[in-house]
Amino acid sequence: MNKSEFVEELKKLNINITDEMLNELEIYKNFLQEYNKHTNLTAITNDEDIYLKHFYDSLTIVKAIDLNRVENLLDIGTGAGFPGMVIKIIYPNIKVTLLDSNNKKIKFLEELSTKLNIDVELIHSRVEDYARNNLNKFDIVTSRAVANLRVLTELSMPLVKVNGYFIALKGNIEEEVKEAKNTINILNSEIEDIINFDLYHNNGQRNIIKIRKNKESTLKDLRPYDKIMKKPLQKLNK
Repeated sequence: MNKSEFVEELKKLNINITDEMLNELEIYKNFLQEYNKHTNLTAITNDEDIYLKHFYDSLTIVKAIDLNRVENLLDIGTGAGFPGMVIKIIYPNIKVTLLDSNNKKIKFLEELSTKLNIDVELIHSRVEDYARNNLNKFDIVTSRAVANLRVLTELSMPLVKVNGYFIALKGNIEEEVKEAKNTINILNSEIEDIINFDLYHNNGQRNIIKIRKNKESTLKDLRPYDKIMKKPLQKLNK
């Protein structure tokens, strides 16, 4: 996907990108490529793939939510800033928090945000640790293909406001959704929508899972990461 194709495809998503935003994304791309030469951030490094598989793919979240109506957003396991940093560039009024447990990636994002003069909150932490002091805080929590959906849901939902959403950007997810349904139910949430589509020019299947939160979380909803990984939630031992 070249830059002009990127702009045209964004129009189909009802995103009108400014020249300033395009310039910021170009700086982002160049800095990512340069930084990646000495610090492994991504396997996707050529211009057209960055525009398609990082920038455009990140913005497909608008298929599930009107970001113009969102006040704050948390991106879990943001890596090199996808989707959270891209969202911040295109929707500058959103207060965006980028969280990752890898400090090398947070350092990259610190340098990038300085270079772009963009105000984002950067958190070097594990999700389960961050959640303890940030329950029921975010309109949107999102994550792009970081972990299994059941695990992601248990990590993410406590951070979401009541009537807010956890939105997972995933590849093929049929089995993951089946495994996650009980966890979603126990966490007083529900799948509101699953949006399936093929990435531009048949570059892979994508799924956006939109999960709505119906009731406030408490500290009792938080489990250690090893327990989340090893054993799905059950009603009797919640």
